[in-house]
Amino acid sequence: MSDTRQSLADLATLTGQEAPAAPAAAVTTDAAPAAEAPVSQSGPAPAPTPLREQIIDKQGRAYATGRRKDAVARVWIKPGSGKITVNGRDQEVYFARPTLRLVINQPFGVAERDGQYDVIATVTGGGLSGQAGAVKHGIAQALTRYEPVLRAPVKAAGFLTRDSRAVERKKYGKAKARRSFQFSKR
Repeated sequence: MSDTRQSLADLATLTGQEAPAAPAAAVTTDAAPAAEAPVSQSGPAPAPTPLREQIIDKQGRAYATGRRKDAVARVWIKPGSGKITVNGRDQEVYFARPTLRLVINQPFGVAERDGQYDVIATVTGGGLSGQAGAVKHGIAQALTRYEPVLRAPVKAAGFLTRDSRAVERKKYGKAKARRSFQFSKR
């Protein structure tokens, strides 16, 4: 510490200014270490304060919109038994493929909230795969609105980002987006 003060004093004499005074809080002696606040081991650590506020409606639900390809999903979540309803039907009926149901439940798995929320979703547009992705995106968004503390793990898993991949448009002079018409030599 004394070397620092000496170099500051040397610098001040070279520039023709007075040496700056050291802050009182920064000056400590080796004989008397600074007293630290005692750490209590008795109670649990306080929960981290969320940077965002909880957004719920009058019925106690969180709402979000999810999108994937051409599909758009409107999603409401509320605490419950884990029942997922899509367009008025149960998820096993609407999404018959188990892989699509697995996609929908991914946000709950990452947030460790399996079976704790009921989901009501209405989906339009696209195919079944795009609709499942839209519902997943909507569930992730609604989950972070209901519990803002869960934003970090859900965002780290990449569920809050809209998957912007879509079908490329057809161009004129082409059979499809990039496919040319068959070439004929004669």
